[in-house]
Amino acid sequence: MDKSRYFTINCRRTIRETFKQEVFTKENFVIVVDDEDKVMGIVTDGDFRRAIWNAISLEDTVEAITNKNYIWFAERYDVDNVIKIFSTTDVQQIPILRNEILVDIIYKNNFKVPALEKSKRNTNIPVVIMAGGSGTRLDPFTRILPKPLIPIGDKPVIEILIEKFAKYGSKCFYITLNHKSRIVKAFFEDYVKEYNISFIDEEKPLGTAGSLKLLAGKIKTTFIVSNCDILVQEDYNKIVEFHREGQYLLTIVGSVQHHVVPYGVCKTNIGGGLVDFEEKPKYDFLVNTGMYVLGPDVLKYIPSGKEFDMTELIHDLVQKGKKIGVFPVSEKSWIDIGQWEQYKKAVEDLHSFF
Repeated sequence: MDKSRYFTINCRRTIRETFKQEVFTKENFVIVVDDEDKVMGIVTDGDFRRAIWNAISLEDTVEAITNKNYIWFAERYDVDNVIKIFSTTDVQQIPILRNEILVDIIYKNNFKVPALEKSKRNTNIPVVIMAGGSGTRLDPFTRILPKPLIPIGDKPVIEILIEKFAKYGSKCFYITLNHKSRIVKAFFEDYVKEYNISFIDEEKPLGTAGSLKLLAGKIKTTFIVSNCDILVQEDYNKIVEFHREGQYLLTIVGSVQHHVVPYGVCKTNIGGGLVDFEEKPKYDFLVNTGMYVLGPDVLKYIPSGKEFDMTELIHDLVQKGKKIGVFPVSEKSWIDIGQWEQYKKAVEDLHSFF
């Protein structure tokens, strides 16, 4: 692999273009270079989130958020110095330069480094997978198969979800069920893994949040909630740490989405006169992915035995003045499999996405 091409982006490219890069989606960083391919700095997923929180335009060049005070080594680096950097900082990768040109990248996980971050890691945070919906957006597939068992490659989406969370230490899973629940349970009868999987049966549809009330008394710690038809490519422990450090009651995982209106847009005054005209305006939105981190106290705000959606819960918490966090991920880090076009994309891009 030509690292100088794959891991780098020109400083003139926009922030949006940078975070759509395949390397950023996979690696959570990209190295910024000038027109002569000389390294100017590095941009990480943390820089991306700060850009969103600080309302920096995604049309700005990536140089605006580039960390130019970065750590690098020459080719003949001292291993002890590398280990010292990795063991005393949050740095996960270090570029190796020759005459300011990138020639290699070394990673923390390739060195025997003391486990500085282990105390912060969430070794077994519970995960609730909302799988009770009928999946009408994937009709006619879901007339036969329940939505959680829709295949992506050679596995159903719910299995991919569980394995993804397990990679970050989760072993305790609750699956809420209603539509075609017996078929889902039958699948897990032969699912021999080291996870603890429990089913939460809805006697009637309870919406995207109502079934969480059935977990009252069962979950007493911070937990993750995910729709069963979404895939998010992110370090889930970072999301949980953000939630805990911000002391939020609920955290929404949001994806930056870019939309272009394919027409000229007219702005008029009250009498109908034109005051402005914009050709194909562009807009950026931070949309709800369907993944959340919740504190256990959230459950007391959910009514019992009533259909209640997550949007209603979030609205109620905001009205009550509770702290709600938003953790942004890039546009390419989220796939909503509940839509046909996104489902096809997930099938095509499964290996590159994960």
